[in-house]
This record gives sequence, structure tokens and C-alpha cells, in this order.
Amino acid sequence: MIPPHKVDEILHAARIDEVIGEFVNLKKSGSSFKGLSPWSDEKTPSFMVSPAKGIFKDFSSGKGGNVVTFIMQHEHFTYPEALRWLAKRYNIEIEEEKPTPEQEEARNERESLYVINEFAQKWFAEQLWGSEEGQNIGLSYFKERDFKESAIKKFQLGYNPDDYQAFTNESANRGYKEEYLLATALVKEKNGRKYDGYKGRVIFPIHNLSGRVIGFGGRTLKADKNIPKYINSPENAIYDKSSTLYGIYFAKQAIAKEENVFLVEGYTDVIAFHQKGIENTVASSGTALTKEQIKLVSRYTKTVTLVYDGDPAGIKASLRGIDIILEQGVNVKVVLLPDGHDPDTFSKDHDRIEIKEYLQDNARDFIVFKADLLMKDAHGDPIKTNEVIHTMVDSIALIPDTILRSIYTTECSKLMNVSEKALISELNKSLRKQHKQRFRSSNHREDELPEPAVIETSFTEEKKFTEDTFEFQERDILRIMINYHDHSFTMEDQVEEDQPAPEAINVLDFLLNEIEQDGLDFENESLRKLFEALSKHMDQHEKLQVNTFINHEDDELRELFVDMMSFPYNLDNWARKEIIVMPEEKKLRRAVLESIYAYKDKRVQRMLKENQEALKEQTLLGADATQFLMRQMKLESIKREINKKLGRTVLH
Repeated sequence: MIPPHKVDEILHAARIDEVIGEFVNLKKSGSSFKGLSPWSDEKTPSFMVSPAKGIFKDFSSGKGGNVVTFIMQHEHFTYPEALRWLAKRYNIEIEEEKPTPEQEEARNERESLYVINEFAQKWFAEQLWGSEEGQNIGLSYFKERDFKESAIKKFQLGYNPDDYQAFTNESANRGYKEEYLLATALVKEKNGRKYDGYKGRVIFPIHNLSGRVIGFGGRTLKADKNIPKYINSPENAIYDKSSTLYGIYFAKQAIAKEENVFLVEGYTDVIAFHQKGIENTVASSGTALTKEQIKLVSRYTKTVTLVYDGDPAGIKASLRGIDIILEQGVNVKVVLLPDGHDPDTFSKDHDRIEIKEYLQDNARDFIVFKADLLMKDAHGDPIKTNEVIHTMVDSIALIPDTILRSIYTTECSKLMNVSEKALISELNKSLRKQHKQRFRSSNHREDELPEPAVIETSFTEEKKFTEDTFEFQERDILRIMINYHDHSFTMEDQVEEDQPAPEAINVLDFLLNEIEQDGLDFENESLRKLFEALSKHMDQHEKLQVNTFINHEDDELRELFVDMMSFPYNLDNWARKEIIVMPEEKKLRRAVLESIYAYKDKRVQRMLKENQEALKEQTLLGADATQFLMRQMKLESIKREINKKLGRTVLH
């Protein structure tokens, strides 16, 4: 663990323009730097670095943060790995905090397992290339699969001789502890006798993100049906099957570059695609997909493309476990290979360009693919069709993005020939059901259950919905709060000479008080989260500690904060052309007041609209509408006051 004072020393020493300049060609632009995005192909620079603020912002990809964030995202490092990289870059020696005895024991166990796996991988490779049996059996098998020597060496493939104790004896001679050998199942025990766990098998090492071997897969070359075709390492201190994807170490850079990952079934499928240049390919190694595996791959992309071999039974079986991808907010596409082909055999018959073109031309959206597949199976049967509709609705309900849910609802309405209104109704039921299940699991009472974010309108009405939100005004308030947190303004533009100077008001304090005094809550969830974090922070500190948010452990808060600090344009070039443009800080009073009162005006407009509808309903029912008339007059009065402060004239 890196001590906090060392983290501070690293962050203080690291110059963001200097570090990023090693990866991106930066050019001076006013007080900042500009360059081409390292994450997308662009001709016009949209990548900004601000040394004064200590942040970067890539307007093409949306990424942003501090110097540590950049190293994490560009090099795909963890937070500690990024800090160590920076420490090495600036010659800062890190003295790790002394671990507890329990931590030391766990670390020793993990390191021992890594060492044994590294030894085993090298020994298996030596047997493959250096022994007669390895060459005649293991290497011949790989070459029969059309694996090139470069691919065999890249994936560090190997061979365990068909000898009862070949590896067991060698590892014992090297002094490796028996308990760790048994934990990895490289050595097994039966009736008190030790023997090779992977006897007579070709070996597929499994690597973690940093390239260390954490386990093995072994394939038998015998036709004996009593012997399992594949065996894998058991879970232990360094190998968690549910959090591992085969090939991720070799694929991660390509995944990030292509913004897509191909998910196949087995080891040989991954290797076959890689040696044809489709390097953004990984496999779940025959296990059902897990949330942890999707989180792992979502570090590099938000799009997963499943590659199926065309077997209908296999596809339907796989569908049941794929909803978990949608639940993680990851886009899913499906490619069906021609009948009789899997990625391995398909690669043998086609060159790189043909494979890439086929994958691109035949990728279908998963939801649409699933609806089409299931509706064909229903054959017009009303009962089966009803089951399909409910299955589809349950899948769509898992998608966290509201707009994407609306799009899929519209698409499925067309595919399944069901009214969009009916689908939305069922979708909202499913959302409420899921919401209740999650709420109960959090040990809350059902009477405390808040309403989920249901769909109230179809996607075709989305423009109307968007215009009725406060997101623009909420973002503007936060932007001003963050960028001018240490600025002050006065409520009067000018005062008489004999009058005392007006009191200066801090921008951040003023806006926080205005919103909190009126009991207003931000409607956008992410913006509300940032506002509440700022409010809580200011309760604990006299001033805004900007670095607290730039270095915040919450990715969403950090990226949103940096986004608010970033401007895609600057005004420097206009002055050179003798065009005077007044910067915002020079008209701060106007900017602050317009931001808060425009927000309040929008809120009042919605309240007026809702009250008018209620008034109309009461009038039609012949009920007493006095309270609604009084409320209407009050809201109209508030609206006039707000517009007066905004300098607007409201015509009736």
C-alpha cells in the first residue's frame, strides 16, 4: 500500500503537460495545451490540457481527469500501478506501508502461486519445443490446427508429457512447496501418491491483465471418452474463474483501440482470430458469463460482440445468460458464423480482410437478434408469442439507459407487431418488479420504496421530454459554481459615491444558499450527486478543495467535475484580430444571476403547467378550484419577480 504522504508527493511532482506530452503531441494554446485525441481518430485537435487546473479533457471521447487518470486510461493501469509509474518517472522512492501479519501471509501465498505458475509455464513450453514427445505430439497438434509458431509462442502454449510424475518430480527437485502445487492442481494426490494434474495434455496458460500466469487449461489428445476433454485450474488465491477472460492480456490494447471486443467460446478460437489480426478477441472458456467478466472488459469498451457458430440449440442456451451484459450498461451485438463453422475453422478458410468484413457486415444488435430469433420459433402461436414478448420486455428492462430502452421498445414493437403502448406498459411493470427486488435485498421496508424511473412516453416523443428537463440549467449552475468558486460579486452594478461599498458575495456560497433555501433538488441524477457532494464538502471546509474532486475515487464524480472545469474553446485568438470579446469572469454578476434565475424560471414554468392541468381537471369535474386559482396567481407573481430580476418583459 502506498502511504498517503507519498501519493501527495507524486501528485505534487507530476506535471500533467509533461507527462501527457510523452504520449500526445501537445501545442501551446493560450494558457493551455491542445493535441489530437489519443483515443479517437480526428484531424482537428479537441484534446485539452490545463496545467493551471491540473486536468485534461478529451472532447471527442468524453474522457477527462488528472495526470493519474490519464495514465490509468491510456495504459490501462490500476490506480496503484499508475502512481508507481509516475513515481518511477519522477524518481520518487516508494516505501510501502508495513503489512499486518495476515496481509503478509496472504501476499506470500499469492506470490508463491505466481512463482509456481511461472515455473510451470516455462517447463511446459520447454517440453513442447525441446522434447521429442512434445514435438511429435503437442507441437504436431498445434500445427494441425494451423497455429503458427509466432502464435504458439505469443500465448506461451506448452505440453505436459504423458508421464505419471514428470512435472511432479521436477517441481519437487526445485523445492516448490507441496501445498501450493496442490492448490494449483498442477500436482494432484490420490491414495497418498502424487501425480501430474495435466498428464498427457497440451497446455493453454491463462494470464491476468498484467500478463502474469494465474492458471492453466489442458486439452487431452486421447480419444478416451472417460477422460474429460478439457480441465482447468481450480480457483485459488490468484485465480478467480468468474473474474477472468482468456486472452484479455493480449487483447486489451486492441479492444480499447477498436472500441469493441469479440467474445468467443474457447482457447483455440481466441488464438485463431489473433493470428489473423483480430486481436480484440477473448473467451469465457466455456463458463457462463459473469458480472465480473463484463466489468473487466468494460474497462476498455462498452460494446461486446458475441460470435456464435450457428448452432440454434447452442445459441438459445447462451441467450439465457447474456442479459447480464445488458444490465451492466454494455451494448451487445451478435455475429452468426456460417453453418458448420466456429471461429477456429472459419479462420482457416478465410484471410484477415474476409474475416473482418464478415464480422462487420453480419453484426446485429443483440436485442433485435433475440426478438427475431424467438419470434420465428413462436410460429404465430399466441401463447408462445406472449411468452416471447415478456422475455423481451424483461431483457429491455435491464438496460440502465432510458433512451436506449425507448429505442429498443420501438424496434421490438415493429419486429413483434405489438403496439408500442402495450410494450411500454409491460416494460414499466417489469421495471417496478426489478426495482422492488433490489430494494428488498437492501433490507428496506416496502413502504419506503421509491418509484423507479419508468418510461412515460415513446421515443418518438423524446424531444418533448428533453425540452421539459432542467439538465441544461443544472449543468450551467454547477459549471459556474466550480469555475468561479473563489470569485465574488456584488448585487449592485454601481453605487453612489457617498454610499458604502456593497458587500461582496462568494459565488459558490451564493448559489448553494439559493438552491438549498428554496428546497430545490437537481433532477438529473448525476448532476444531483455532484451538487450534493459539493454541498457536503463545503459544510466541512471553508473553501472548495479542487484537488479533492480532481482526484476523487468516484469515477463519475471525478469525470463530471473535470468536465465542468473544461472549455473546448478559448478567446485568445480573437484579441489578436482586434475583436474584443468580454470573458465571462468580467461579467460574473450577470452570469451568476442568470444561471440561478433561469433555473428557477424553468421550475416555475413546469409548476404553472402542472397547476393549469389540475385547474382544468377540477373545472371539468365541477369541483371547487379555488386553491388552484390561488396557486396560479401566486406562481404568476413569482414568475414576474424572476423575470424582473432577469431583465425580461413578459407579455400577456
